[in-house]
Order: sequence, then structure tokens, then C-alpha cells
Amino acid sequence: MIQADLLVRRIGRLATLAGPVPRTGAALRELALREDAALAAFGGRIAWIGSDAEAASAVSLAPGGQELDAAGAAVVPGFVDAHTHLAFAGDRDDEIRRRLAGASYQEIAAAGGGIVRTVAATRDASAASLSALVRSRLDEMLLCGTTTAEVKSGYGLETAAEIRSLEAIRLVAERHPVRVVPTFLGAHEVPPEHRERRERYVDVLVEEMIPEVARRGLAVFADVFCEAGVFSVEESRRILLAARAHGMKLRVHADELATTGGAELAAELGARSADHLVHVSPAGMRALAASGCVATLLPSAAFYLRLGRFAPARALVEAGAAVALASDVNPGGGLSPSLPFAMALGCFGMGLSLEEALAAVTANAAASLDLAHELGSLEAGKRADLVLLRSPRLLDLVRVGVAAIRAVVKDGRVVVHEGRRVGPA
Repeated sequence: MIQADLLVRRIGRLATLAGPVPRTGAALRELALREDAALAAFGGRIAWIGSDAEAASAVSLAPGGQELDAAGAAVVPGFVDAHTHLAFAGDRDDEIRRRLAGASYQEIAAAGGGIVRTVAATRDASAASLSALVRSRLDEMLLCGTTTAEVKSGYGLETAAEIRSLEAIRLVAERHPVRVVPTFLGAHEVPPEHRERRERYVDVLVEEMIPEVARRGLAVFADVFCEAGVFSVEESRRILLAARAHGMKLRVHADELATTGGAELAAELGARSADHLVHVSPAGMRALAASGCVATLLPSAAFYLRLGRFAPARALVEAGAAVALASDVNPGGGLSPSLPFAMALGCFGMGLSLEEALAAVTANAAASLDLAHELGSLEAGKRADLVLLRSPRLLDLVRVGVAAIRAVVKDGRVVVHEGRRVGPA
């Protein structure tokens, strides 16, 4: 018999998403569903999946193990949020009200708001206070079904503050149920003190920040905001090549506010992900598809920033690109920690099917973080990260405002039950 310390019985619909990743084209709609299923885990990993009728004879629950009754509801893989900015202090509530009154993102930034305003508050924050803020935001995400999250720095924009942010992220990651993948985003903006000679800041990034972050082992990925008025394609290439030379994998903020060629750059350099892509060109779509770089789309940001359009998700799928969805949690434009909300926007604002949206926050998001061998689907040997719904209806995930999630399991442990965190703090 299979030994288990967690047994989930009476699963009405199990969306395993088993199969090759990243998913593209028609495969993006294949959820590899099983009906009337059961799932067993041991030591944090999935040990067995089969029919519920077989569970009693196939699985032996270890002493102290837990049996979870799904009561006919659906189970899906734990959600993977592949783009977040959790390490910040302060807020930009007044700027958001200005945006609601008609001001654009660019107008607010030109008046001294936006990223640089959060930089000032974050530079003043201690590592302890930043850790507490990151922890509270991860708690919110966990309640929404997120079990793995990429977390960026990027509101320090000087060596000491960027290191402090990454150390705060690492401190939280050591104890929080959500698995954290840290990303260095010192190239989020050019800080005010370097605006007159912006090349000096690129020098600091390449010659000081990146080597120090790498020396301390604080980031898996490096990211650049490749955008008109922020970092040019040439500047972004220099920064990303330096990061790659120091052992970091690459991600790129690309083509969010204008068509800049960021998607093509991401494909050229072998980045794991090109993110935003609201203004991606047809050539950029083809480059992403050919390279295997995941197109990580952030519909919640486009919604809250009032950009007037979403990334062309349908066209990216049809071009053969691997599409993921993420929340972009941040103080100015990523106001929701909920991947189900991002799924709803992906479906009803961007033209994705429900199946495509679910694959985009699980299997493909995991692929964008180079973690598809560990998570993003429910298969024997992978991490036992799963979300138990309240009904068999997967559509409940995109009914905004409905408490669709009954429980969240991370590494084989129930960490959310009936809307509350359970287990060690």
C-alpha cells in the first residue's frame, strides 16, 4: 500500500493539468480532468492519484496523518503568482484617486509620483518593517489560493536599500507557507538623484548592485523595466547581460505602456518571462513563441491603471506563445492579491477560456519560474500544493466576490481552511 500523511477523498473533479509544459495552443485548454478521484501525499509530495473507490485499499494513512473530505468539490493545483512587487512601504492612495479623476499613469509619474514616491518610503523602512509588510501581503495571497509567488525588490534603487529589501524577502520566505522566488529589480526606475546622468545609475546596477546581490545569493532572477522613459532596450540589454553573467536568470517588464521591443529583447536573451505586453508587436509575439519565453500577462494592473486596453492574450495564444497570468501586486496598479480575479479579467477582458486561464496561473506560471518539475500540476512526485473549492464548478473561480475556496494545501499541509490561516504562523 501507498503510505500517506495526507489523503484527500471524494474529489468530484480533479484538474491535474498533467502533461508537458509550458502549454501552448490547444494544449492550453487541456486540464487532464479526473472525476470521483482521490489524492495522497507523503512528505510534502504527491504519492498517489486514483479513483476514490480505490483509495481505501491503495493508501495507508500514517499515524497522525490527515484525511480531508472534498465532499464532491473540485480540486486544482495551487496557484503560482509569477509577478509581484511585495517589498514596499507606504501607499499611493491619493494618486489612485487622481487616476480615478482622470490623471494618467504618465502624468502622475511626471509630477513626482508613481514608483519614485514609493522608493522614498521604502528607503526609510527598516528590514523588520519590510518583512512584516511582505508577510502580510503573502497572507492575503495565500487566502486567495496562491501557494508559490515570485517577489521582486525594486523600490530601493540604491545598493543598501535593494539589499535590505531582498533580505526582508528572504527572511519571510524562510517561514511562510507560500514558496517565494526572489527577483532583483534594481532596474525598476532611474532614481531622482541619477536623472541628470542616467548612465551613472546603469553603471551602479552593473558594477555594484548586481555583483553584490549575486555574492549574497539573494535573487534567483533579475528583471528590468524596459519601457519608454525608463530603461531603453540597449540599457536593458547591458543590465540583463550583467545579471546573467553573475548567474541570475532573466525576466523583463516589456511593452507595457508603448511598443519598445522589450519582448524581442526577452526572447533574444533567453529570458524565462516577458511581462505586461500590453503593446507587444506581432514581431514580439512571434519571437516569444519561437524562443519559449513565457508571456506573463497582468490584467489586474491594466484594469487598475485604467490603460484602456489589455494585453492581446488571444493573439499571443494563436501565435503559439506560452501565456501565464499574474497579479502584479504593487502599491500603484496591482491592488488585488487574487489570482482568481486575474483569471476573471483574463477570461472576460482578454478572451481566454476558463481552461486557458487556469493553466495560465498554474502550469505555465510554474514554467516561467523554472519550477514546472516541482509544481503547477498535480502529478506523482510533485509538491502537494492544491486548492479545494466549495463545489465541483471550476467556473466558481471567476465569480468575483464569491468565497469559492474552502481549503488550501501547501507541501501536503492544510494551511487555509474556511477562509482562515491554520497551522504554524
